[in-house]
Amino acid sequence: MTDEYPIFALSEEHRAVRAAVRALCDDKVAPYAAEADRLAEFPQASFDALRAADFHAPHVPEEYGGAGADALATVIVIEEVARACASSSLVPAVNKLGSLPLILAGSADLKQRYLPRLAAGEGFSYCLSEPEAGSDAAAMRTKATRDGDAWVLTGVKRWITNAGVSEFNTVFAVTDPAAGGQRISAFVVEKADEGVSFGAPEKKLGIKGSPTREVYLDEVRIPADRMIGDEGTGFATAMRTLDHTRVTIAAQAVGIAQGALDYALGYVQERQQFGRSIAEFQGLQFLLADMGMRVEAARQLTYAAAGRSERGDEDLTFFGAAAKCFASDVAMQVTTDAVQALGGYGYTSDYPVERMMRDAKITQIYEGTNQVQRIVAAKQLLAGVQSQL
Repeated sequence: MTDEYPIFALSEEHRAVRAAVRALCDDKVAPYAAEADRLAEFPQASFDALRAADFHAPHVPEEYGGAGADALATVIVIEEVARACASSSLVPAVNKLGSLPLILAGSADLKQRYLPRLAAGEGFSYCLSEPEAGSDAAAMRTKATRDGDAWVLTGVKRWITNAGVSEFNTVFAVTDPAAGGQRISAFVVEKADEGVSFGAPEKKLGIKGSPTREVYLDEVRIPADRMIGDEGTGFATAMRTLDHTRVTIAAQAVGIAQGALDYALGYVQERQQFGRSIAEFQGLQFLLADMGMRVEAARQLTYAAAGRSERGDEDLTFFGAAAKCFASDVAMQVTTDAVQALGGYGYTSDYPVERMMRDAKITQIYEGTNQVQRIVAAKQLLAGVQSQL
């Protein structure tokens, strides 16, 4: 039976990636997590450590100077960084989100121009959402007007993760208002381009160490060859990108949940009440068991989705939405339960689980709210594309 139905296990290479990232994060990322949250500042020391180890953008192919990590290895990197610091995990996660349109649809010249710089440490952000276009991204108003051998971009993008830190941005803009579903195109916009500016960092509930800003485009003139893919294909590229990167948000959620579970397990074995460790109380054991089961279920679904991302399977849209939705709901539940396990101490900032609970919430919101994910998953089921295992 084992020959016919092999038991799933990570490869030696993937286990080595996990061990390397965990050791790095325990030593050089986790110590800065609380400070990044308290000061609401980008964790530069954590970024420097990730960059030095090639974990800041592990997905970049080797031909462009990157580590060439596959989808599962990238998921493991993000999971392990999030276990230590959710804000820091948005470095590899957003670098993939911002650059994947280029990888999926960009010209050979455009890839050669920007991917080596990403591998070298210059970040990439993803500019899709707008003040009046969140879940309804197709309703965006940012426009790009052709002017000879250039495009001129004007508009505002909102909720842009790591804006102002990243050197490059994938920006989606309307190039032909009358073209219906082909009205939007994608462009690479550099932070240094004239007319690009940024709003003040948003004051957020969680992931405070990852800056979120508006991006202002005031008649930004860029060369025509910075368009990603053909004119009018931008929205399709954006949606295709999200099919893949929702898996990375699932990984972030799993990492946050695992970090909260790990801390709770250590705490309950040390905390004494009524003359014994509170870990001996059955009611608390039931809570821990549920936390552990949920985390592992979320992890396995996320890894299954990562495999489909790597292969480009036709059911990736379902698995990406399902993994993101399920894992983020688990992260919210598990971090809340971790706070409960610590009692009054869990409610204070002296312990990390309250930060993890605040960080977990955003995973249910960004890259498509979980309500949207359920709609996406249901449409896939009704279309009959779910994998038949």
